[in-house]
Amino acid sequence: MKFSVVIPVYNVKEYLEKCVQSVLAQHSDEYEIILVDDGSTDGSGELCDALAARTPEKIRVVHKPNGGLGDARNVGLEHARGDYLVFLDSDDYIDETMFDELSEKIDETHADIISFGFRVDNGGDTSQVFIDPLPEGRVFSLEDYPELLLALPNAWTRIYARQLFLQTGIRYPGRVWYEDIRTTTKLFAKAKGIASVHRPYYYYVVRQNSITRNKNVDRNREIIDAFDDLLGWYRENGLFERYRDELCRLAIDHIFLAASVRVLMTDPKHPLLREFYQYMRKYFPNFEKNRYVPQLPRSKKLAFHLLLHRQYRLLAALFRMKNRVG
Repeated sequence: MKFSVVIPVYNVKEYLEKCVQSVLAQHSDEYEIILVDDGSTDGSGELCDALAARTPEKIRVVHKPNGGLGDARNVGLEHARGDYLVFLDSDDYIDETMFDELSEKIDETHADIISFGFRVDNGGDTSQVFIDPLPEGRVFSLEDYPELLLALPNAWTRIYARQLFLQTGIRYPGRVWYEDIRTTTKLFAKAKGIASVHRPYYYYVVRQNSITRNKNVDRNREIIDAFDDLLGWYRENGLFERYRDELCRLAIDHIFLAASVRVLMTDPKHPLLREFYQYMRKYFPNFEKNRYVPQLPRSKKLAFHLLLHRQYRLLAALFRMKNRVG
C-alpha cells in the first residue's frame, strides 16, 4: 500500500465528511485512511465511526484522550501501514488527482519527502495558490539545497516515507502551537532525497479560530519555545553553523515578522515585541545583515525596517489600512 492518510479529528463535525470524501474520491486505490479522534466532544468521534462503517475496507478509527494535533498525528503514524504518510487536517481537503500523480513521482524518485503546493479556500474562493520555489525535476537534499529551510514548514504540503519517521525517531510535539516548524525542519535534515512537484494538490480552508487568527496573544510566545527546540536540535546534531544563515532567515520570517505582526495588531505595547527582538539579537546578533534579507518581498522589507526601528504603531496602522482597502 502506497499511502496512509492520517487525519487528526477534534471538534470538526462540520468539515470532516468533505475532508474524508476528498480522499475516497482519489483516482488511485492504494491508500488507507486513519481517523484519529482526539477526544472530540461535538459528535465528531461518532461521525468517524459512521464513516468507517460505510467504507470499512478503507477507513480505520482510533479514539484517544485529547492530546493535541501533534500527539494525534503520532498515534496515526504508529497505526499506519502505508509506505508514505499523508497528514491531512480534518477541516481541509485534497485534489482527486493527488495520489495518482504523487505515486508516479514516488516510482520515479524514491524520495523520502515529496513537496507540493496548496490552494487557500477562503469562503469558496480558491484562487490563491502557494508553491515553494524548490527545484523540480531532480532529487536533492538539504546539504545541496540549504534554501529548503526557507520553505513553508507545513506538515500537509508534503508526503513522507514512513521509514523516515521510524528510523529517525522524530515525532510531533503535543499540546503546543507551531508543531510543524519543530518537526518538518528536522525531517529535512535527515531525508536522503527530497523531490518537489509544482502543483497545488491541497486545499487549506480558512477558519476564524485558526492559530493565525487566535486572539490569545500571549500564546504567540510559543514560537520562541519552538525555536529553542529547533536550534537546540541543530546544535546537538552539529548542523547549526552549516545552516546558520538559513535558520536566521527562518527566525526572521516566523518570529521577527509573523509573530510580531500578530501581536502588534492586537497590542502595540505588548512586552512580547521586545522579547522577540531580544531573542533575535541573542541568537543572531547581526540578523539585519542576513544574506537572505534582500530577497524579502517589498512589503515584508518595509515591515522588517519598521520592526527594526520599533515603529510598532505605524506598522499596525499600515496593516489596518491595507486590510480596509483589501
